[in-house]
Amino acid sequence: MVTYGEISWERMIGAVEKVRLRLQRTAAALNEAHIPYALVGGNAVAAWVSRVDEAAVRNTRDVDILIRRSDLPAVTTAMVSAGFVYRHAAGIDMFLDGPEAKARDAVHVVFANEKVRQEYALPTPGVEEAELSNDVLVLSLESLVRMKLTSFRDKDRTHLRDLIELEMVDNTWPHRFQSPLSERLQELLDNPEG
Repeated sequence: MVTYGEISWERMIGAVEKVRLRLQRTAAALNEAHIPYALVGGNAVAAWVSRVDEAAVRNTRDVDILIRRSDLPAVTTAMVSAGFVYRHAAGIDMFLDGPEAKARDAVHVVFANEKVRQEYALPTPGVEEAELSNDVLVLSLESLVRMKLTSFRDKDRTHLRDLIELEMVDNTWPHRFQSPLSERLQELLDNPEG
């Protein structure tokens, strides 16, 4: 049985702030070490959405970074020096935000140019597909959309719908992708409510 605490606006705001600080510490550590990376996932979508309408930005609980597998030792050194703890669990490489942190309080690693899951149609983009924005390397919009179309989980479809609603992705986009990604995007464009 779940025990509920008091509703706390401070805890809600604090949770969002912790993710923002984790993202900033990660970017600073990797930038200082001159290691190529790209911010991906929900924070990358939020970064792109904020360029058009900050009121449409969704919060996310973790930070996802795209790195080259060969850079993992250097990334580990940089992240540990910034206070993170490396962990490999359930096939996932991550950096916990301190020794007592949970997997939710982590920076999750995605390897560039590799399939996240064997059944995925395409591998992830390369780190060179990132753009610098406010001292953070963020995956380009087209590459981010390709990643979201490849995984196509419920949260990925939600992120894509946000981009469609803001007209950042429109009917001129499906031809940019091969099958089945082009069909997935066209389906969302034709029926955004699912």
